Amino acid sequence: MIPIIPMPKTDWQRLLPHRSQFEYEQVNQTVQEILRQVQARGDEALREYNQKLDRADTPVLEVDKEAMRAAYEALDPQLQAVLGEAKERIYRYHEKQSRHDFITHEQEGTVLGQMIKPIEKVGIYVPGGTAAYPSTVLMNAIPAKIAGVKEIVLVSPPGPNGEIAQAVLAASYVAGVDRAFRVGGAQAIAALSYGTESVPKVYKIVGPGNIYVAMAKKMVFGQIDIDMIAGPSEILIVADETARPDFVAADLLSQAEHDTLACAMLITTSKTLAEETQKELEKQLASLPRKDIAKASLKAYGRIFMAESIQQAIDIANEIAPEHLELAVQDPFAFLHRIQNAGSVFLGSYAPEPLGDYFAGPNHTLPTSGTAKFSSPLSVDDFVKKIQITYYTREAFHEVSDKIATFARAEGLEAHARAAKIREESRE
Repeated sequence: MIPIIPMPKTDWQRLLPHRSQFEYEQVNQTVQEILRQVQARGDEALREYNQKLDRADTPVLEVDKEAMRAAYEALDPQLQAVLGEAKERIYRYHEKQSRHDFITHEQEGTVLGQMIKPIEKVGIYVPGGTAAYPSTVLMNAIPAKIAGVKEIVLVSPPGPNGEIAQAVLAASYVAGVDRAFRVGGAQAIAALSYGTESVPKVYKIVGPGNIYVAMAKKMVFGQIDIDMIAGPSEILIVADETARPDFVAADLLSQAEHDTLACAMLITTSKTLAEETQKELEKQLASLPRKDIAKASLKAYGRIFMAESIQQAIDIANEIAPEHLELAVQDPFAFLHRIQNAGSVFLGSYAPEPLGDYFAGPNHTLPTSGTAKFSSPLSVDDFVKKIQITYYTREAFHEVSDKIATFARAEGLEAHARAAKIREESRE
């Protein structure tokens, strides 16, 4: 049973579950070897890893574009409608993030500005394995389309039948993915990073994955860009006595079922809520299809903390900086301004975390493992780059050339100074 822990006034950090998926030397060695093999042997290595790791025979790695349409048309009409509405909601939210060029004339004879350009080629990793994630396709591809990315390349592990999950292909059609490949794991990251005979090299990779995918992204960063190094899923619920224990338990389980490394925590001021949530977890676990995964997650990383006040709970939440933060309190908007660090905040009893996973519109690719202290959810900004513009007339430059030379010589860079002064000498 998930423990109830009184929150001490000091050193509460020692009570948090330690979980890191980035400390395994064996994983590092395995990923390094996969990267080397794919870089050296291309498609041949990809097919071998598909057979070895996914038990999939994939003589042809690329999915025919028509197969995406066929997967969509084969969907239940209700799911087609849901995917379409989710796409519209995600689009409407993210289009507000679009940036624009600007040009300024701050003084006579000068032009300064910034151009916003889309990244031309982007790879999207969509996990497979124990579950299929069409929602990940929408959340990653739609902001890229809004940004103007010219080529979106999707990779996802094939099943034993050698095919990507049909729901993922259907979502690819809905979201406008350009190309899709039957390959997953670290080998997919390698293919997107280096390029192979079939898989094009891209300039950035986005999307979540397991420990091997995360480590591969970490290793190739610098050669190409990545969105983030995502850890296991996590949820933190701050709740008072008005919260419903069945709601709270259901939301904790919504993350625990992801992965045995997932972390589900509750901080509450109500002992009654804590105890009733314990009971509800046991009750709801019994009928959960993925109960073994959820149970292992709760046993290792589940926590219920007793706080002295909601303010103390929020202070601790800001230190934890969770991926998902739910405020299940009587007046959540009264506390919203106090949230400093979180990936995504869900307010009230009727904004559960799965609302954000699928339908509300904000992105579900979020910073984990405390990185919300310095990073942000995936957005349109992740798919654009900025180019600066500077123009000075001869007269405008002559007014500042002495200052530039003075600054350069203070840094010991005489050639910089001369590059400024030589233009001053050309004034005649």
